[in-house]
Amino acid sequence: MATSPPFRRMVVGITGASGTVYGIRVLEALRAMKIESHLVVSKAGDQTRALETDVSASALRALADKVYAPEDIAAAISSGSFQTMGMIVAPCSVRTLSEIATGVTSSLVSRAADVCLKERRRVVLMFRETPLHAGHIKSMLAVTEMGAVVAVPVPAFYTRPRTVDEIVNHSVARALDLFGLDTKSFPRWTGPSGVASRRRSAK
Repeated sequence: MATSPPFRRMVVGITGASGTVYGIRVLEALRAMKIESHLVVSKAGDQTRALETDVSASALRALADKVYAPEDIAAAISSGSFQTMGMIVAPCSVRTLSEIATGVTSSLVSRAADVCLKERRRVVLMFRETPLHAGHIKSMLAVTEMGAVVAVPVPAFYTRPRTVDEIVNHSVARALDLFGLDTKSFPRWTGPSGVASRRRSAK
């Protein structure tokens, strides 16, 4: 008896925190893995994109399979009956984190995340803020208790990255690992001997 294929469909939110490149890399990685992407970019996210990158609004949206306006609360991703693997917010702003933590869904980004949480789907928040005050930490605790994963994109240097791109790609790949998705785009830790062999090959 034939079985239905798993839903290879991911919701992607891009908000106004610094780090639009993380969202871009997520969309590129999902496309490479043939996973259907459903994108919503907040108004602040669009502003940050223009400030940080040379990527146009249309070029960013062209990376996704489906795009929704941030105020479109009637969008498919606002309903739990629309089945997905979950949602990744990359980057995730303080405002978005706080809205998700309190259940105040004033935009499609926070509504879509709330839907994934209530349906017990994986939600990964690439939170971009430092230093942190107590309110930030309480919001991080709250979303964690609700089932989300706060995946701060902290650089890993054991891979001996040579470019900013390598650092970004590693952070995105580790975030997608949380969905069981392997981008195969970075060297995994295999112990000190693996570091030594990479060091020799780099010479």
